[in-house]
Amino acid sequence: MRVVLAEDLFLLRDGLVRLLEAHGFEIAAAVETGPELSRALAELEPDVAVVDVRLPPTLTDEGLQCALEARRRRPGLPVLVLSQHVEQLYARELLADGSGGVGYLLKDRVFDAEQFVDAVRRVAAGGTAMDPQVIQQLLSRRAAADRPLERLTPRELEVLELMAQGRTNAAIAGRLVVTERAIAKHTANIFAKLSLEVSDDDNRRVLAVLAYLDRGH
Repeated sequence: MRVVLAEDLFLLRDGLVRLLEAHGFEIAAAVETGPELSRALAELEPDVAVVDVRLPPTLTDEGLQCALEARRRRPGLPVLVLSQHVEQLYARELLADGSGGVGYLLKDRVFDAEQFVDAVRRVAAGGTAMDPQVIQQLLSRRAAADRPLERLTPRELEVLELMAQGRTNAAIAGRLVVTERAIAKHTANIFAKLSLEVSDDDNRRVLAVLAYLDRGH
C-alpha cells in the first residue's frame, strides 16, 4: 500500500515514515510543504495520503487544501488529515463531497501506533476514521440546532458517536459491552428517527450520518 505523507516537522515526519514502513506500508513520498504535496499526489497517485492540515508556506490550511484539490482531480482519493486541534470547519470541508476514504485525527492519536495504523488502513480501504473529539463537537453542535437529534435516547447518541468514528456494529457492541443484536436495533432506530435510509455499507452509513449532522453550515 503506497502512502504520500506530508508533515513539516522533521522528527514527526521521520517517525511516521518508520512506523508505517514497519507495518508494511510503502512510502511513495514524504514531503514538508504544500507545493511538494500537490506534486506528489498528482504524479504518484498513492493509495492513501496522510496530511498535516498546516503546511508551509502559509502554515494555515495548506495541507488540507492540497488534499481537497487532489480529491477533486481524483474523486475518492483516500485522505487522512492530522491536526493539532479540533477544527470543525476542516472536518466539514473534508466530508463535504460525500466520498469515502476520509479521516481526521488529532496528532495525539499518532502516538498510539496501533490506533494510528488502523486508521490509515481503514481510510485506505475506503472507510472513515474520525477522531472522537471531532465527533463529540459535531454532535453537540448539531444537537443544539436540530430537533431530530432530540428524539435520540442517550444510548442512541452514544451509538451514533461510535458509528461516526467508523466502528462496526461488532466493535460498538464490544465497546459498550452489549450484544451485537442490541446495537443493530439501536442503529435501526437511529436511522428511522433521523429519516436516513438503512444500509449494510458501513462507510456509506457513517458518511450519511455525518452529512446529516453537518448540514446547514
